[in-house]
Amino acid sequence: MAESTDMEQLLTSFKKFAIHGDTKATGKELNGKNWAKLCKDCKVIDGKNVTGTDVDIVFSKVKAKTSRVITYEEFQKALEELAPKRFKGQSKEDALKAMYQLIEGKEPTNVGVTKVAKTGAMGRLTDTTKYTGSHKERFDDTGKGKGKAGREELVDKTGYVGAYKNAGTYEEKTKAK
Repeated sequence: MAESTDMEQLLTSFKKFAIHGDTKATGKELNGKNWAKLCKDCKVIDGKNVTGTDVDIVFSKVKAKTSRVITYEEFQKALEELAPKRFKGQSKEDALKAMYQLIEGKEPTNVGVTKVAKTGAMGRLTDTTKYTGSHKERFDDTGKGKGKAGREELVDKTGYVGAYKNAGTYEEKTKAK
């Protein structure tokens, strides 16, 4: 029972890494970039026994000759190949179990992703309350943009010029006569 839940967690991790960074991915196939990310994030790559090159070589071995991705079954074969190398001195079964434990329940990390900086000059440049002149007209009191109305002079198609004070009084004048 415990082994089936472990395999389910392994499959879940496989699916999460398979769809990472690709909006069209189905979660059934893992590409080389995501395979390397899985190995790095799950600490399969230790820098001594297993390196990034080893991971790429194993990926090339297990995938089909013309394919650019690996399936879940090929993924398990790749782990079987890497396990003895990562856990030297252990039996093949123990090394494979330890490898599965490294990956189970893990998901892709976003370490090193750039955050939006709101300090110093950036804060001053994006503060709409400090805008002057024509730029001030592009935002309402809350700082939200007005869209097209804030960028362009919208034409008033009434037939009167912009500053005419008696606009809309023509009908009243002609009816009075």
